Amino acid sequence: MKVFSLVGECREKSELVRRLVEELTGRGLRVSTIKRVSDAVDLERPGSGTWKHRVAGAEEVMIASASRFALLREMPKNTQEPDLSSLLGRMAPVDIVLLDGFRRSSAPKMEVVPSGQSQAVMASSDRMVLGVASDEPVTAPVPRLPLSDIVALGDFVLANAMTAAV
Repeated sequence: MKVFSLVGECREKSELVRRLVEELTGRGLRVSTIKRVSDAVDLERPGSGTWKHRVAGAEEVMIASASRFALLREMPKNTQEPDLSSLLGRMAPVDIVLLDGFRRSSAPKMEVVPSGQSQAVMASSDRMVLGVASDEPVTAPVPRLPLSDIVALGDFVLANAMTAAV
């Protein structure tokens, strides 16, 4: 599997991941995503059955239907966050996995810079940031691609994605 990460502190990042999924699946590729979230995000609704199972002490809770399933694993206190290769190892093989976040990973990255921000923040300090996506001029030591040009962005992602060590 190949991986590529979109990084940046903005709403445009998740929207770009969504648009890239549409673009790349439209090209016939099988695409998956992993979104990095903070520990404060709870994926369950308090009071739901699976929430009650988890609060009661279940280590893993799986929800399943005919159209999808999800496995939630409760991690012991003070556990290190799983590394990217262990997360990828749990996924079914696809052509490419787009990462929403994971700025500390060694995956190739594109920094998404929102309108009104004139300088890339990570591109000058992370050699794995290979490009910047922004609709406005941005000061950065890497190429800039317009957020509005999803075809060019898809081409860039595919050209720069790397095979993941799983």
